Amino acid sequence: MKDLRQTMITGFALFSLFFGAGNLILPPLLGYRAGADWSWVTFGFVLSAVIIPMMALFGHARLQGNMADFCRKLWPGFGLVYSLVIYVIALTLPAPRTASVTYEMAVEPYFQWSSFALSSVYFALVFVFVLNRSRIISIIGKFLTPLILIILLAIIIIGLQEPTSSMSPSSFEHNFTAGVLEGYQTFDAIGGVVVGGIAVISLGLVGGMTYREKRRILGNASIVAGLGLLLVYGGLIALGAHYSTMLQTDDRTALVAYLSTSALGNYGNAMLGVLVALACFTTAVGIITGAADYLKELFGNSQKAYVVTAFIGCLSGVLIGQFNVPFIINAAIPALLLSYPLTIVLIVLNCLPEALSGSAVYKWVVAVTLIFTLPDFLASFWESNPLSGVADLLPLHQQSMAWLIPALVTFILVNLISRKRAKNIPA
Repeated sequence: MKDLRQTMITGFALFSLFFGAGNLILPPLLGYRAGADWSWVTFGFVLSAVIIPMMALFGHARLQGNMADFCRKLWPGFGLVYSLVIYVIALTLPAPRTASVTYEMAVEPYFQWSSFALSSVYFALVFVFVLNRSRIISIIGKFLTPLILIILLAIIIIGLQEPTSSMSPSSFEHNFTAGVLEGYQTFDAIGGVVVGGIAVISLGLVGGMTYREKRRILGNASIVAGLGLLLVYGGLIALGAHYSTMLQTDDRTALVAYLSTSALGNYGNAMLGVLVALACFTTAVGIITGAADYLKELFGNSQKAYVVTAFIGCLSGVLIGQFNVPFIINAAIPALLLSYPLTIVLIVLNCLPEALSGSAVYKWVVAVTLIFTLPDFLASFWESNPLSGVADLLPLHQQSMAWLIPALVTFILVNLISRKRAKNIPA
């Protein structure tokens, strides 16, 4: 009974740490643009924003370590560089975005506050929560997540009951790929390797748990969080598609506001403001706590390193949070195209049996992934780059996934060669 209670609290907390700014504003517009083909974009979105992140949590449950442990079979120092790059991205893009979304959707329409004032108060509260990290899982899992879920489900269920005309045709050329790439913008795969480390440390602070118990609780909690995300994402995408002929907009925040008002009437905007503030706040706490945990461990369990990292993370949140949501989303694209494929590969490899994921497999697959990620990365901000001619020849380049087939082929070939060599070694 105690394990079940801890599993549910941890699962709810994980859901809330994942469900932040992008998770709320991205799915409805995705469904709105997909219209009648909303189920296809849902499959793609769920793959990159639910399945891969949950695999990251399973990887953490297995390793019981930090983000650098995902790179343990690679070259010396690679895990350190990878972890620092990911935490820099997390602190400068998704964390500040939570403040921008909160301001645009929950504060600006009702109060005469400046974005700087909101960001300052917002990240001051985040800082307080991060300094009390031993209670994060309990507070978020017991109190904040249930409230977030109640508001979300009310908007989805009531909104889907409203009579509308037929759905519009999809505006996407490739629905499934559009869903996958939009799932990148949630940062959930990166969130998986960040949040998983938080859960491992938080469960360790509970005390009295064996390795086996912590592994079981985190694994089961991952399923709880994944089912919650699947339900909410599917519902929000379906809701956006449901209203695809009711208005004309490309504004993510305006669409979410319209959907909440249509579902909950005069109370819709107020409820949406509460939802946005809670969802964004818990995600910001999770990101900054993860970065502070890692730097604390890196500097010999130094509490000073933890506090300084938390302060720098909150300060960058205040400064970068002054930019509007579309600007931050567009600025994130190059960073995501470079970091997301590598993160996905590391997550998948860490979930595979040892027989399929030896050191040689890690090194070759990661190297090939990085090489074939470069054309998509360069094309995202430099159209006439030196690799543009080569990029056009690569399969899935138009879908910004040129790395996928080479990585898969490399994985198969290296495993086949390794097995053949193993058979030729005399006993």
